[in-house]
Amino acid sequence: MLLFFSTLLRLRGAGAGLTILCVSAAALAATLVPSRASACGGVFCSNTNLPIDQKAERIIFHVDASGKVTAVIEIRYEGPASKFAWLIPVAGKPTVGVSSNTVLDRLQAASNPSYTLTNTVKGECSGFGGGSRGPFSCGPIVAASATNDFASYDGGFVETDGGVNVLEQATVGPYDYVIVSVDPKLEDPGMAAGEWLSKNGYVTNDFGTDRLRPYLEGGMNLLAFRLRKGNSSGSIRPIKLEFGTGLPSIPLRPTAVAAVNNMGILVWVLGEHRAVPLNYKSLEINDALLDWTNPAASYEALVTRAANEAGGQGFVTEMASSAPAFADTLYPEAERSAWENVSRTDWNGREGALLFELLSRYAGYDGVADALAEEVVPALGVQADELIACPACHVSASVTDIAGVDAAHLLEKFRKLVVDPVADTATLFENAAKVTRLFTTMSPDEMTLDPSFAFNASLDDVSNVHAAERIVECNEEVSQSRASWSAVLPSGAVVRGTGGAWPFTRPDDKMPANLHVRRIGTEGAGDMVTDNTAAIDAALTAHNRTVGFTGERNDGCGACVTATGHPRPAVTYFALVTALGIALHRRARRGR
Repeated sequence: MLLFFSTLLRLRGAGAGLTILCVSAAALAATLVPSRASACGGVFCSNTNLPIDQKAERIIFHVDASGKVTAVIEIRYEGPASKFAWLIPVAGKPTVGVSSNTVLDRLQAASNPSYTLTNTVKGECSGFGGGSRGPFSCGPIVAASATNDFASYDGGFVETDGGVNVLEQATVGPYDYVIVSVDPKLEDPGMAAGEWLSKNGYVTNDFGTDRLRPYLEGGMNLLAFRLRKGNSSGSIRPIKLEFGTGLPSIPLRPTAVAAVNNMGILVWVLGEHRAVPLNYKSLEINDALLDWTNPAASYEALVTRAANEAGGQGFVTEMASSAPAFADTLYPEAERSAWENVSRTDWNGREGALLFELLSRYAGYDGVADALAEEVVPALGVQADELIACPACHVSASVTDIAGVDAAHLLEKFRKLVVDPVADTATLFENAAKVTRLFTTMSPDEMTLDPSFAFNASLDDVSNVHAAERIVECNEEVSQSRASWSAVLPSGAVVRGTGGAWPFTRPDDKMPANLHVRRIGTEGAGDMVTDNTAAIDAALTAHNRTVGFTGERNDGCGACVTATGHPRPAVTYFALVTALGIALHRRARRGR
């Protein structure tokens, strides 16, 4: 997957009333429906907290107190190793290293947004009925990966050629890489870069070197990666780049060549304060359009709708929280202690036992194949992937010396290539005050503006945990599969429905996907671009009026129902709850 990252060197400079209203709504509900309530009931019963694990290209940016930027960038690629190449326009000459998919997986799992729907059954239904699905059936969200048609090259580089100069060439992890500068005064620096790439074994095909032109004309350099000879595409792992001072940015314009439609972009920004997309819009999604009965299957589509409404250039802030709190999750204390114990042990003459110990602990980590390649693979005469897949098939804890394997050297290889990339990323979190997680989806035609990120000390934290409450309205003549219900969402909106299904699951649902769209800078709450509060309230009110009340009959109040479960002409329970919900909804929004 082609992605491009750089650092732009341009420095730029709910309250008590809500609680009372919630209590009042709950008290009114108890008055209107005096029947007993169960915490769970039938097919509606679920208060499971299931996180949403969206698929996306993943990036970590860390900005330290001096303004220096570190980027950890995931590389996704499907195809033969011989056709892999990865190009990045960069500012200056960054320090190049490797990171770990293990730490990115742990970070995503720990920070994923979660949506919980807790159900309370009022009254007693006639039975569970049929045809109603349970409120959660979560599964992974799978997105397609793009591939690139680049060729590998095993020859040397031309040091200086036609205004293209090699600034650095080296190897890191499974990669060979080179940093080149291109004379910005050339008539066409993009064409010059393309010709140099082709001459040195990078078959650019339809890459479109014209997309590099704006970066090269602006004085940026080009960082190119390829897999070292003997590595498979399974060796691909994230890279780590350390820049000078500036703002973290994602150059998306070249990415459009290989991007898929609605490609997910997931970014964590670490720094002193909460981060904002400086030149993109900040989106707050309309949570009524999320299918709370199946959030994992509907969340990414809702974000796509919201981003499209904002012109394809907006991010949802999924979380803003304490950064150090994540450090132990990324590199747990037990792993730190285990590595210290392994590295302090004298393994001389027991290289077989050391190898078995390392493979038992780290077989699933990035970099193991690279650590084995130099000594272990030749000594054992077995391929690295075979050894990793079944350590016990080739070595055991009782094996002593392995001819040609030095214990200290093997430990150092594992430290540098396997353990440190995890530990170093955890250190980035230890050394930052806040972490902000932002997510969007974009299609190639929307990648016309490179998003950059800055910090805003005025903004509050954002929780990634969201909870809604649904009251199911039962009587002895109605099954739960036909019972009506009323759900109060975190935004304060009230949604009514019947049965287990969420009522808003079609792309043509007549409500905006964004509650609010703002432009936020480095100070204050930002400028409101779009406020859809009134439109969403009107749409919910119109919808809720179409859903009848099926709660237990109560002749002493206005929430009476007929034998068929339809409300009599009166001020109904659902109308009162809806009215209170809308008031709460508006109160909550004013507090933002």
